[in-house]
Order: sequence, then structure tokens, then C-alpha cells
Amino acid sequence: MTGWRSQWRLVLLNSLTCGLEICVAAGITYVPPLLLEAGVEEQYMTMVLGIGPVLGLLFIPLIGSASDHCNSSYGRRRPFIWLLSLGVLLALFIIPHADVLAANLSWGSSRRNQALQVGLLILGVGLLDFCGQVCFTPLEALLSDLYRDRDDCGQAFAMFSFMVSLGGCVGYLLPALDWSGGLLSFYLGGQAECLFSLLILIFMVSVLVTMKVSEEPLSTLEPGPPEPRRCFPRSCCYLFQCKLRALKSGPLMCLLRTCWSMTPAIYRSYCHVPRVMQQLCLAQLCSWMGVMSFMLFYTDFVGEGLYEGVPSAAPGTALRQRYDEGIRMGSLGLFLQCATSTFFSLVMSRLVRLFGSRSVYLSSMVCFTISALVICLSKSVLLVTAMSALTGFAYATLQTLPYTLTCHYHKEKEVYMQNSKTQIPHTNGFTITRDSVCLTLDSGPGDLNHKSGISNGHVPHSRDEPGYYPSLYQNGAHLGLESEDFEKRGVGLDFAILDSTFLLSQVFPTLFMGMIVQFTESVTMYIASSAIFGAIGIYFATHIIFDQKDLRS
Repeated sequence: MTGWRSQWRLVLLNSLTCGLEICVAAGITYVPPLLLEAGVEEQYMTMVLGIGPVLGLLFIPLIGSASDHCNSSYGRRRPFIWLLSLGVLLALFIIPHADVLAANLSWGSSRRNQALQVGLLILGVGLLDFCGQVCFTPLEALLSDLYRDRDDCGQAFAMFSFMVSLGGCVGYLLPALDWSGGLLSFYLGGQAECLFSLLILIFMVSVLVTMKVSEEPLSTLEPGPPEPRRCFPRSCCYLFQCKLRALKSGPLMCLLRTCWSMTPAIYRSYCHVPRVMQQLCLAQLCSWMGVMSFMLFYTDFVGEGLYEGVPSAAPGTALRQRYDEGIRMGSLGLFLQCATSTFFSLVMSRLVRLFGSRSVYLSSMVCFTISALVICLSKSVLLVTAMSALTGFAYATLQTLPYTLTCHYHKEKEVYMQNSKTQIPHTNGFTITRDSVCLTLDSGPGDLNHKSGISNGHVPHSRDEPGYYPSLYQNGAHLGLESEDFEKRGVGLDFAILDSTFLLSQVFPTLFMGMIVQFTESVTMYIASSAIFGAIGIYFATHIIFDQKDLRS
């Protein structure tokens, strides 16, 4: 995939990725002051911010699998992108106008008005975080459908990571600007209304551009034989059948059918993950926990730990001024992190070609862990800010390489996702059992021979060894069904699992970091915990299957 036309098409295709990240970053950054102004206590505010990730953990596997099996005339992924984009637009409208909506919808006392305003704010925040985060899953699956070759897929997800980082830079800068003095703010009603109106405009343009550029290929997961079509153009029954067929193939009906009929199978596939995906997701979870622990609490660490300010001090006092100055410096560090991530996203494909995926992944996490340790030990503002910028390397890597590897696993399912050698029934009435045939991979590329040797990259076993044939039953479940699930699972479901690790990495720190810091009475534990998670992520990253050679170990 070379040439400026291909690169420009990738930029346009990922414009919604950039728009989503701008809206989520700017919206979530601006939400805490709005919640505090509405009367929400600080201890409950963090719980409100956790609503979106928790809902995402529940619904991401359903949406990912439903997009794999959707048979809409608009494509498999785009209907879900439209549906989730509408949720984002609704949230961007509700959040700045919660007070006006509450005043128009409520009656009676002002106390009831305030309760309704808080409820609308919570609804808007949860909807923005949920739809914004979940919408990335069908976008990633759309990229995987359009770019199937490994090199093209790597470039596509490198551009995806670049647009996410660019959106983060813009999203963090927009709330920092003063919109209250402009003419637009005068007509719209204030700072919040002006900011969110701009976010709505940016998001609508990005949605339209991505939907215009993307043309989905035909589904690789065939839903079944098509129904015979009878053409009665003048018949009312025919028109009704056409409308009914279009309704059934829509994203909402596809999602409802999935929830009704496939939920047990989806969550069985969600739990019985192939070995290669298990190792990748475990490393991804630990790595994201390190990065997200750093990003969520870095500004508070700089304000309280480095500048020795006190957030609860009275406004105008020296302690409060030091804390506010530290918050601004911490925001600068996060902006530099996004800028560094943008740079590494641009050169990620070249780094992978030069050094390999394993070296790039491990070096990024080593760089992150060392940077976090230096931040823990240093009192220099300049050094801490420089180290925070270096953590952008890991941020770019975690948004690129795991998705490229997942595309590679699905492209060569027979190699990476072969879970068992049990019997597989066929539609012609014959059954291939474990004793019928033994296909092995020779040392040459792509040679299949009926002889013993290295089987699909695994260490060969003798037929008389107890580990040669896996048990037909494990924990009461028949492995034939599990193998069947591996063959039918789509890339959308595995992307959903990867995105779930990102959401889970936000839930854990928000639940436990406060207790850890309260017990140790030191905000340095925020960064120390991220360094510990980074070290654990390095350990599990050494077990990731990057190519067929890793299957032998």
C-alpha cells in the first residue's frame, strides 16, 4: 500500500477515529467541573466516570459479534458505527444543556430540578463514554476488513493510532482555551455550550467523511443461504416483505437477535479464547493498566507530589496556587505524551520492518517502565516532564501492534487458532477423526505433508505419548464445540476482547488506587503502581505469539 492516494484514503477513513477521540477527550475532561457545579460530591464523581467502561465491558462482546454476523445492505460494520455515533451526538447535546432541559422537563421545587439536572448529566456522561469507547470496535473491524494483507493492516492501524493520538492532542487543548469572550459564545450561551457545539460540528464532519470513504467488502462469514426472491413489483405483499427484510437486516434488529439467540455462545467464545489471544490479551491488560494508571493520576501526582500543593486548600492561598500550577504542568506532560505518541504512530510501520514486532513491543514497555521509575525518584520538573513525554511510545504501540497481530491470527486461523485435533463432522456425512489423518507443516513455507515432524509450528510428539491427543472433555464441555467456535469466531469479537482490556484497565485503577494512596499516604504510589504494572506487562509480553516460530516454544 504505497502512494499518497492510499495514505490520504487512510487519513479520511480514520477521520471518525480522530473525531471520536477529540469528543471523548474534551468531553470527559470538561465533565468533572460540570458535575461538581451541579452538586455531585467528589467521591461519587469518580463512580459516574466509571459507568461508561463498565457498560462497555458488558456490551462490547455483543456488539463485536453482532457486527461479525450482521447481513445489512449497508455493510457489517457501518450500521453499528452509525448507531453508536448517534449516541455520541445525543450525549454531546445533553451534557451542556442539562440545566435547560431539567428546567423545561421538571415541575415543582428547585430541589427536584437539581436532581433531574444531575440525572441528565450522568446520562450524558455515561452515554458519551460508552458510545465513544465502544464505537472504536467496529471501526477497528472495518479497517481489518478493508486491509487484509499483514503489511497493509500494519499501516492501517499505524494510521489509526496516529489519528487517535492527534485527536487526543486536540481534545486536551480545546477545553484549555477560553471560549467565553468570543461572539459565538455570546450567542450560544457560554463556555460549555460553545465548546460542545464545536465538538458536535467536528464529530458530524468526521462521521460523514468516514462513511463516504469506506466501502465494505462482502462478508466473509456467510449468514446462510439466501432466501429465494419472488418478484411481484405491483404486489403490496412484496413491498411489505421487502420492508420487513430490510428491517430484519438492520443493525438494531441484528443486535437484538444476537442478544436473544447468541448471548450464551458469544460469552462462551468470549471466555474460551484461543491460546494466542489469551497471551496477547493478558499482556495487553497489564500494559494498559500501567499506562492508564499513569494517565489518570499523573496530573494529581505533579500537583501534590512534585509541587507539594494541596487541592483542598482555600482558593488564592499559596498551597492552592502551587497545586494549580502543578496541574497545568501535568497537563503539559500529557499533551507531550500525545505528541510523542503521534510521532511514533507515523514511524511504527518502519520500526516493525526494521526491528520486528517483538522488539518494538518490548522496547516500548521497557521505556515506559523506566520512565515511570525515574518519575518516582526524581524531583526535577524538567526531567519528569521529559519522562512523561517518553511514555507516548508505549501508548502508540498498544494501539497498533495488538490489532495487527489479531488480524494476522485471523488470516492464518488454521495455524494460530487450531485448538484441538478432535473429530470434526462434515456436511457430506463423513467424519474426520484424530486417527484419520495427521497434517504437519514442513520446514518449507506452506508445505503440508502426511508425515511426522513439526506440526503447525509445535514441537512434535509421539503418537503414544499421553499429551498427543487432547481430552475430548474438559471441565464438562466437549472440545469439539469449542473448536467449532474457534472456526466461526470473527475478528470483531477478538477486537472486542482487546478493547475490553482497555476498559478494564480503567476500572481497576479507579477502584483500588484511592485506597492504596490513602493507606501509604503518598501520591507517588500512583506512578509506582504504573511502573509495577509495566514490569508485569513486560513479563507477559515475552509470551506473546508474534509469528510461527513462537509456537514451537
